[in-house]
Amino acid sequence: MTAGAWLAEAGATPDRARQWWVLTTRLIVPSVKTGEVLTSILAPATFTAGFYIPLKTVMTFAGTGFSSYAQFMMPLVVLQAAAFTAISAAFRSATDSVAGLNRRFGSMPVGRLVPAAARMSGNVFRLALSLCSAMVCGYVIGFRFYLDAAHTAGFLLLSMLIGTALTLGADVIGTVSRSPEAVTQALVLPPLIFGMLSAGLAPARQFPGWVQPFVRNQPVSQFVLALRALAGDTLGNAGQVSWSLMGPSLVWIAAILALCIPLTVRSSSGRA
Repeated sequence: MTAGAWLAEAGATPDRARQWWVLTTRLIVPSVKTGEVLTSILAPATFTAGFYIPLKTVMTFAGTGFSSYAQFMMPLVVLQAAAFTAISAAFRSATDSVAGLNRRFGSMPVGRLVPAAARMSGNVFRLALSLCSAMVCGYVIGFRFYLDAAHTAGFLLLSMLIGTALTLGADVIGTVSRSPEAVTQALVLPPLIFGMLSAGLAPARQFPGWVQPFVRNQPVSQFVLALRALAGDTLGNAGQVSWSLMGPSLVWIAAILALCIPLTVRSSSGRA
């Protein structure tokens, strides 16, 4: 008889909130002590320098329609920071799966969704650090919020929603993976491909005609357009916040969550 079954017969009810807190601190505290969280802070700085320094002069000459290239490019840095957090989430969930922690939790009086919730709490913590770092880096190179506080809050909230959806999807992939190294290498390519072939670094009209439909309609471009509209610009070319502009981004987020939440519940139900 497992410990969970014994407690059920005895009438004991485990404290799910306490379990979640213990497992969450198990993920966060060691990463803070060892300095692992520094990668969440340094990654956005690397993306900012890697995109802004080599492309600023070229894109200023080519024209973006924005007051500065920093204002045009910054949403993609935010998305790349979220994608980096998602890759780390996949590695962590794959490591737990390969190490047998999921099977061990299944034989203990731990709530079915508690381990997954704890992993996501740790992921959201790292995501928040990464987005804060991205905002600081953007401020250094000239990115600003030109609209009111509601639009600024919308920018930050949408960034967190996108990052949470991506990390949840990566957590699901890592959970079913048999190799943390392989899943990490596999997840490096999609953000790179979708980021380069998006409206994040250059306007869609500057791409070859045959690839422009993909560039305009793929999710990264839709996320970028929504974030730009929420940040605003002095030249007024960032777009107006409306359902027609924000809708595609929200639909992509809802689709990712609708796919990944049931898969998370299903994988958690089969832990024992």
